[in-house]
Amino acid sequence: MTIRVVLADDQALLRATFRLLIDATEGMTVVGEAADGREAVDRARSGRADVVLMDIRMPGTDGLSATRMISEAADLSGVKVLILTTFEQDEYVVEALWAGASGFLGKGVSPEELLTAIRVVAAGDALLSPVATRSLIARFRAQPRALPGHHHERLADLTPREREVLVLVAAGLSNVAIADRLYLSPLTVKSHLGRIMTKLAVRDRAQLVVLAYECGLVRPGDAGRVG
Repeated sequence: MTIRVVLADDQALLRATFRLLIDATEGMTVVGEAADGREAVDRARSGRADVVLMDIRMPGTDGLSATRMISEAADLSGVKVLILTTFEQDEYVVEALWAGASGFLGKGVSPEELLTAIRVVAAGDALLSPVATRSLIARFRAQPRALPGHHHERLADLTPREREVLVLVAAGLSNVAIADRLYLSPLTVKSHLGRIMTKLAVRDRAQLVVLAYECGLVRPGDAGRVG
């Protein structure tokens, strides 16, 4: 199956570069380009996109708003958003994950990393790079922010094992690594994650990572010590 990609960035040269790469790759095609967020939503709909490669900072409707619009549109429920960011500057990546983004990339990403990221997100894996996500979230945890009340209440519904799995997910461990750590099968870990997401009413692994930081289950200083 061909992965249909929409490129959303106000830099025409960057879009052209990504288009050349993606269109030259077997199993992928660019079905639309957009210079602002609202146009990205329209292109995702008209092109029946699987993945939107979304810049956060664009004139008009920004990438954060566009991500939320895609996430909330019933007819775009199958569309995955992959955020483009400069890690040091974009403080809104955490917000983008809450808005429904499935992961993020740095704009200096290598061609191989970009193509791999598109495939991973299109396949339904929500978090492109646990290590990079952990690092980025840690940068902006100096000022903790209160979680919505329903998240605090639902954390109490987690079993001790589910809480343990959540902490390890937030620390950047893959399902296989978590399985090794807890002496479980990867399938059992996957089942735990499904129940955790249902209990916490989050849509994917990316939001689980953010939630774990926001609620204090994992602190920025802890992440690097998990291994």
